[in-house]
Amino acid sequence: MQARSEQTRRALLHATAELIADGRLSDAGLVNICHRAGVSRGALYHHFSSTTALTAAVYEEALQRVEALTEEAFAGPVADAPERFLFALGEALRTEKVVRAGMQLAADGSAGPPRLRDDLLAAVHERIAKAQEEAEEAAEDLADLAVVMAAGIESLGHTDPSWWDGDISRRLWGLLRPLFDRGRPNRGGERRI
Repeated sequence: MQARSEQTRRALLHATAELIADGRLSDAGLVNICHRAGVSRGALYHHFSSTTALTAAVYEEALQRVEALTEEAFAGPVADAPERFLFALGEALRTEKVVRAGMQLAADGSAGPPRLRDDLLAAVHERIAKAQEEAEEAAEDLADLAVVMAAGIESLGHTDPSWWDGDISRRLWGLLRPLFDRGRPNRGGERRI
């Protein structure tokens, strides 16, 4: 019985995420969610007090996922962290509807602000700035550049998912990478200019 209850809860979360990711928050109304999940209104209210509580649960799930992505990206060498983050975020936006939906939501399940997208980009900006300060770079400018690239891909990808393709991220990162490397010592110990 508990397994079926969890299955219904997951179906409701998945259906809500799909409706938001493929459209907008207003598409995730009671009737649309129940129809997409294949459950009754009573089932929805058994698991969630309202559709807003359900969209807040989608936000929570997306938050946990992007926090894990961020931790993974910044766990390795600092110099490559922004690149790892952008590729991981792009892949998650391309393949995970919960992440795509969550980016449009505030913690209370509304359209925000601040939305998960805003909070995530602020957190990444802070991490990149801190990492670049340690490398004695123009930390704020480089952090802004990486965040603008991430936000741009996320925004453009919402209307055209091809922007989440890793090849586009790699090409754009190839243009930005020299800016992040400037001033860092090369293998011979000389500073790059």
